[in-house]
Amino acid sequence: MKINGNAVRPGNVIEHNGRLWRAMKIQHTQPGKGGAYLQVELKDIRDGTKLNERFRASESVERVRLDQKEYQYLYADGDMLTFMDNNTYEQVTVHSDLVGDPKVFLQDGMTVTIESFEDDPISVMLPDTVVMEVVEADPVVKGQTASSSYKPGKLENGERIMVPPHIESGTRVVVFTADGSYSERAKS
Repeated sequence: MKINGNAVRPGNVIEHNGRLWRAMKIQHTQPGKGGAYLQVELKDIRDGTKLNERFRASESVERVRLDQKEYQYLYADGDMLTFMDNNTYEQVTVHSDLVGDPKVFLQDGMTVTIESFEDDPISVMLPDTVVMEVVEADPVVKGQTASSSYKPGKLENGERIMVPPHIESGTRVVVFTADGSYSERAKS
């Protein structure tokens, strides 16, 4: 689908120079001389290379629609991850690089969304948050009652995060998968 060059938004996937790019950041610029343009930071979907490109309103770019489908995570075999479609029971195996850094939060049976272009998986998106158990937490230092004080904690998957002082070993917490930060104590 063709769109104006100034209609690109962060998260859009476009076809440019024969490759698929995801718009990461955009900035509208109106120089004193000449026409306005959109400065876009693009990231190649397949290899992760970055490119800064200028698009004017008079230009048109090809916006690509990606198919999104939910899959259930089954198991890992080296660097390869296997997922299953819950409706058709069809299995898909992808490289762990498609998940990126949040792959440390991938859990057995987790439902993820796989984006694909022309039946070729491009990325795997985990849920925004996961519930994990804190297996190790430093004791609270007496007198450390500032509202912004946090202490180191270790999750069941080995990741270290900063948790509030009231969190103890054995407590289940909600963690953001994007950056691995503490969100809240898990309900029940």
